Amino acid sequence: MTKTTRLLFSITLPFVLNAQMPNTEVWLFKLGTNEAGASILKEPLNISQRNGYDNQPSFAADGKKVYYVSVREDNQADIYVYDLRKKETLPFTKTKESEYSPQISSDDKYIEAVVVEMDSAQRIHSINQLTGADEKKLDFDSVGYYCELNSDTLVYYKLTEPHSLRYYIKSSKEDKWIGNSPIRGFKLVNRHTLIYGLKDSSKVVFYTYDFLLKKAKYYAEYPSLDEDICWHTKWGLIKPDGNKLLRYDESKSDWLLLFDLSSFGIKKITRVTFDSKNNYLVIVDNL
Repeated sequence: MTKTTRLLFSITLPFVLNAQMPNTEVWLFKLGTNEAGASILKEPLNISQRNGYDNQPSFAADGKKVYYVSVREDNQADIYVYDLRKKETLPFTKTKESEYSPQISSDDKYIEAVVVEMDSAQRIHSINQLTGADEKKLDFDSVGYYCELNSDTLVYYKLTEPHSLRYYIKSSKEDKWIGNSPIRGFKLVNRHTLIYGLKDSSKVVFYTYDFLLKKAKYYAEYPSLDEDICWHTKWGLIKPDGNKLLRYDESKSDWLLLFDLSSFGIKKITRVTFDSKNNYLVIVDNL
């Protein structure tokens, strides 16, 4: 598979090399409550503030930094970090390889990322969060997206035909199938349960997967092919719909409005994540 093909499969960006890149912005919001006690978003801040591709944000373990991918003049994808206290952005990586989907490791020691290596392989690398040094990588290839279940097990989107959702056990090097045609968003509910979506021509069906029972269970569905979700400890499954965030109410088996971001000028939300203490929300707006 060529490097160009791999980029189209794994990162799902509608550009190759010097073609037009999507213009995306990373926005940070503080969570608060109004006089009635309802949750609100406040202090909106565009932390990327430039034309071009800025995407795939995630919080540091302490919630005081946001890591995200930025493609700049050299058409290279690098990781940048925004410091919430200093209100400044600095480059975290500057390499000949492209890094995507930065996330803090389960042991809080590394920033992990999908790296498109010089030979076009796509593997998960562990980058020292203090020095930015690329210290180790997992040996399997064709990774599009991923999340860690624990220090020994991770779930990943594999670039098969059709694309598949799988999990890998590091200690035994077992590689197990979960489902075909997944969306790129899949999140941990707890230390042994995953929530994910499988898509057909018109909708996404969401399932939970219990790693103790090795069993999938139907959860919900939504009549669109949007790829992004997150899981919140209070609100449960959250997904974007245009410039709104919806949550799934299990007791009503229905999707309810959580936040309407239209008043902030947000047009189309494609990434959603909260910090671990639920003080902040970060989203990506596709312009």
